[in-house]
Amino acid sequence: QVQLVESGGGLVQDGGSLRLSCSASGGVFSWYVYGWFRQAPGWEREFVAGIARNGVEEYYGDSVKGRFTISRDNAKNTVYLEMNRLKPEDTAVYYCAADHDVAVHTSARDYDYWGQGTQVTVSL
Repeated sequence: QVQLVESGGGLVQDGGSLRLSCSASGGVFSWYVYGWFRQAPGWEREFVAGIARNGVEEYYGDSVKGRFTISRDNAKNTVYLEMNRLKPEDTAVYYCAADHDVAVHTSARDYDYWGQGTQVTVSL
């Protein structure tokens, strides 16, 4: 059983930056693909970014390409999401997820474990 704990959310102004962290425990960190998703009130959970086991292949949702960067540190059992040039429409609860697979999936249903989420609010 993998446990995921997100941190780093908060309130930031339009154009600002935040760095989210996801600490994993209870499994072999390097065996999992990791993804970040977000969900705003009234909206479905949206794929933000995913990173392969090797840390080289990265995938992004269209709305965050060029602004967000996902990374992983297998020595620290931690996944990061660097968010730059934030916009009010990025406001959501951000979730970290783990998938015991090789391919990076963009559908939430493919992920096996989820964190509790961290709130990101971008003000005008």
